Parts: sequence; C-alpha cells; structure tokens
Amino acid sequence: MHLAAESIAAGRWTPARKAAIWESRVTATGHLASAVAAGAKPTSAFVAASAIGYYGNRGDAELTEADGPGTGFLADLAVAWEAAAAPLAARGIRTVAARFGLVLSTRGGALGQMLLPFRVGLGAQLGSGRQWMSWIGESDTVAALVTLVEGPLSGPVNLTAPAPVTNAEFTKTLAQVLNRPALLCAPAPLLRLLLGEFADEGLLASARVLPRALDRAGYQFRQPRLRDALKALLDPSR
Repeated sequence: MHLAAESIAAGRWTPARKAAIWESRVTATGHLASAVAAGAKPTSAFVAASAIGYYGNRGDAELTEADGPGTGFLADLAVAWEAAAAPLAARGIRTVAARFGLVLSTRGGALGQMLLPFRVGLGAQLGSGRQWMSWIGESDTVAALVTLVEGPLSGPVNLTAPAPVTNAEFTKTLAQVLNRPALLCAPAPLLRLLLGEFADEGLLASARVLPRALDRAGYQFRQPRLRDALKALLDPSR
C-alpha cells in the first residue's frame, strides 16, 4: 500500500510547489512500481493513493469510476499518478488506484485546519457554497483500504461516502455539531487572491463523486452521512 505524497494544501502553488507535488506522486509511484514489478517475487496486489481531483470541476454531475478525467493541474496529476503504476498491471499484479475524497480526521487534513476557526465562531462558507464536497469518514477510510488490500477490486476505486454534500451544507453541519455559529462567507475573489490556483481547484471546484465500485463489492459504510461521521469524531459523549 503506497499512500505517501506531498500535501496539496500547504500553500500557494508556486512552480516549485507544483513540481514537488508532482514528484512525490508521479515520480515516486513510478519508481516504486518499477522496483516491485522487477522483483523476483512481486507482491500479489498494489494499492496506491490517487484522488478525486481526477474528475476536475464537474458541477452537479454525479461521477463514478466510469467517468473520464476532468481538466486542470489536479486532474492531469491524477491521470499521470495512476498511469505510473502501469508496470505492475503489465506484470499481472492486481493494481488499485484509491481515489481519495476529503478524509475527515481531527489529526490533520482539511477538517483539522477547519476546527479552530469553527470553534471560535469564524467558520465560513467558501465562495457560493454550491460546490460539491465528496468526503469520507476516518474509520471508513481505514476499513475501505483493508477491503482494497484483501481484494478482489482492481483499477480505480472512489474512496468517498455515498452522500456527498455542498460546501454550504458541510459548513452548516460542522457548525451545528460544534454548537457554534457559521455566518461568514469567504468570497471566491478573496480566496483566489490569497491562494491563487489552489483556490479554484482545491476549494471552489465541484466534484459529486459516488463510491460505485465499493458499493458493488458489498462494502457497508459505517458512517454514510456527514453528521454521523462528524459526531463520531467531535462529540465527546460518543
């Protein structure tokens, strides 16, 4: 299982940052895949991280593994990232591209960065709030990865919960779980000014992604709804 990668949300996408993001995903996966494929006794399965950035900004369209890539840096990155594992598939090794959505965790990632402002009443909707956020709970992330390792799925698999929400709904639900107001809005022009290209592709892009492959494999989500996933992470009584 290969999940290592440089964060896409650690700052503005300067040319150097984009090069580091690409290197940590595409180049690193290519080296690892080639080494495993060349081994005298290669592994029976290779599960590598990818991301739903593959789909790009697709508005309200429901997206599954059968849909093609979108456009933009993240989409191009995901296409190349997944292609880097080609030597393994050519060797007959079962290869899985785990297309991660927004993983909810208090230990880092997007939710970890949101908690402080939301807890002090400064939670804000991003732009119009109409963009879809395809998320997955921490416990489901781990359990789904175990499912991928144990088989028999291969190819792209969306690691997202079956009920994506808009950014406006996400903002409202997180504020309610924390029992805090969330009356602010971060305008899209301000986000673009502060974060550049990442604002459009990482915060304002809309991807309504469904876990069709996991559903067909019979995976049962522990927390299929956002409120339940957030309460499991943030409610001290649970």
